Amino acid sequence: MRLKNKVAIITGAGRGIGKAFAIRFAEEGAAIVIAEIDLANAEHAAKEIEAKGGQALALHTDVSDEASTNEMAKKTMERFGKIDVLVNNASIYYGIGARPWDDRTPDEWDRIFAVNVKGSWLCCKAVVPHMIAQGGGNIINLSSGTHFSGGGRLIHYTCSKGAVISLTRVLARELGGHNIRVNAMAPGFTMSEASREMPGNPPNIEELISQTRCLKRSEQPDDLVGTAVFLASDDSAFITGQTIIIDGGGVFL
Repeated sequence: MRLKNKVAIITGAGRGIGKAFAIRFAEEGAAIVIAEIDLANAEHAAKEIEAKGGQALALHTDVSDEASTNEMAKKTMERFGKIDVLVNNASIYYGIGARPWDDRTPDEWDRIFAVNVKGSWLCCKAVVPHMIAQGGGNIINLSSGTHFSGGGRLIHYTCSKGAVISLTRVLARELGGHNIRVNAMAPGFTMSEASREMPGNPPNIEELISQTRCLKRSEQPDDLVGTAVFLASDDSAFITGQTIIIDGGGVFL
C-alpha cells in the first residue's frame, strides 16, 4: 500500500498502459481519476477498480483542450479534495502506423504535438495550482524509448516524446521550490493493443525487437507499473527531473 491515501489522475487510462497503471495504483491504495477521451473505456476501467474495493472516478477529458483539463482538475478536487499525483499518459499512438519520415502530413504532425506535448503541459497547468496550495505534488510524464533509439519510423511521435523529456526537465526546475517533483518514464516497444495492431510493422515485430534487448523477451504493460508506483510514492522523494528507461536493456544512456 505504498500509495495509501494518495489521489492520482492518470490520463488515457481507459486501456493499455494507462489502465495497467490505474489498476496497480488502486491496488497500492490510491484513489484514481481516469481522465480519458473515450468515456466508455474510462467507466469500464473505473468499474474494474471499484469491483476490487478501490475508489475511481471516470472523466471525459480531452487533454488538448484547456477548458477540458481545467474541468478535470476541478472535478477531481470536488470528489477527492486534493491531487497528489498526475500521470501524463494520454497520447496519440494507436493506429498511427510505421511509415518513412517524409510520409507524414502537417495535420498529423500538429495533432500528435497537440495531444502528446501540449496536452501534458495543459494537464500540468490545471493541477499545479492545487498542488502548490496543498504543499507539494508529483508529476510523471510518459516519454518513449524511441527518443533514444531514433527507430520505429514514427518521426512525429518520436519528436513529440523528446519534447516531453524537455518539458519534464523545465518543470522540475520551475516547480521544485514548491515541493513538486517531475519525472519521466520512457518505455520500450510495449505489447499493448496499439503496438500489436500497428499498421506497417512486420508480423514478427515482437520477436525482432526482443532480440535487440539484453533481456530477450517482449515488454508488457505490467513491466512498467512498478517503476510508475516507485515514482509516485515517497520512495522516490528526492528524485526529480529524471527520465527512467524501461525497455529490458534496449538502449543505454
